[in-house]
Amino acid sequence: MRVLVVGGAGYIGSHMVKMLLANDHQVITLDNLSSGHRDAVLGGTFVEGDLADVAFLNKVFTEHQPEAVMHFASFIQVGESVRKPDIYYRNNVTNTLNLLDTMLKFEVRKFIFSSTAAVFGEPDYVPIDEAHPNRPLNPYGRSKWMIEQVLADYDKAFGFKSVCLRYFNAAGADPEGQLGERHDPETHLIPLILQAASGRREHIQVFGRDYDTPDGTCIRDYIHIVDLCAAHLAALTYLKNGGDSDRFNLGNGAGFSVQAVIDAVQQISGKHVQVIDGPRREGDPARLVADATRARHILGWAPVFTDLETIVAHAWQWEQKQVGH
Repeated sequence: MRVLVVGGAGYIGSHMVKMLLANDHQVITLDNLSSGHRDAVLGGTFVEGDLADVAFLNKVFTEHQPEAVMHFASFIQVGESVRKPDIYYRNNVTNTLNLLDTMLKFEVRKFIFSSTAAVFGEPDYVPIDEAHPNRPLNPYGRSKWMIEQVLADYDKAFGFKSVCLRYFNAAGADPEGQLGERHDPETHLIPLILQAASGRREHIQVFGRDYDTPDGTCIRDYIHIVDLCAAHLAALTYLKNGGDSDRFNLGNGAGFSVQAVIDAVQQISGKHVQVIDGPRREGDPARLVADATRARHILGWAPVFTDLETIVAHAWQWEQKQVGH
C-alpha cells in the first residue's frame, strides 16, 4: 500500500518507515522536523511540512495519493502538557483534525493512531485491558483520548476506519543499529540511564523507593520498538482486509521495575551508574502493565523481544554510537 507516515522522522515513526519499506509498502514520510531527524528517514519519499497547514496537506494528498495514514506526530511529554496545555491541544487535537478532514476529503479511510496508556489515568487494576475506564490525568492523556472519541464518531458518521494503539513504554532501538532514541530533552528512563552509563549524563534520579512493589520502585511495561512497529503493520493488514475500527493496548505484559532497569543497564554496559534518590513524582502509579490479549487475538500480533536484557542491549548499541564508540 501507499502509506503516509506523519511524524516519520521521530523515534517510533522512523522505525516504522524502515519496517514498512522492508515489507514492500510505498512510504511517504511527512514531518516538520521540530523534534524529528531527516537522517532517520531511511527511504521512500520525504516531505517537510506541518499539519497546521491545510493547503500543504491538500498538496501532499493530491501528489502522493496515500491509501492509509499512520500518525506519530503528537507532543508526548506529560509534564510539559500540564505547563503548556495550549500547544498540546493545538498540535495533538486541532492538527490531527486537519489531517482527518483532509483524509475524508480525499476519501482515504484507513487510519492508525498512536495513542497511549495515559488515556487510562490511575489504574483500578493491572494488567490494564481495553475495558478499563478512561480517566486521563493530564492534558497529554486527554488530548489522545479526545482523538480516540473523535475517531469513533467519524466511523459512525463517515465509515472512517481506524485502529488506536495504546502504547505503554516504547523502548529499545533498531537491532541493526541504524536507528534509536534521540529526544531533546530526553525524558524516557532507559535512554536516561544509558546516558549515565556512557558518560553523557552525570547521574540519574529515582523518584521514590517506597512503592508497594518488590523492590520499592515503580514498575512499567516496556515494549521493544520493533514489536511496537510490528503491531502497526498488523493493524494496517487488519484494516486493509476490512477490519472494523478498534482500540488495542500494546505492551509485553511483563513489568520491570526502575531498579531492574538500572541493574540491566549496568550488567549490559559493564558501567556503573550514579543514582540519586528523590521523592515520588505526583501522579506516578506503582504499576502500569498492559494486558495485550486482544491485540494478540485480533491482530495476530505477538511481541518477540520480551526480555529486558535484549531491549537494553539494542538501546546500548545505539547509545554507544551516539558517543562515538
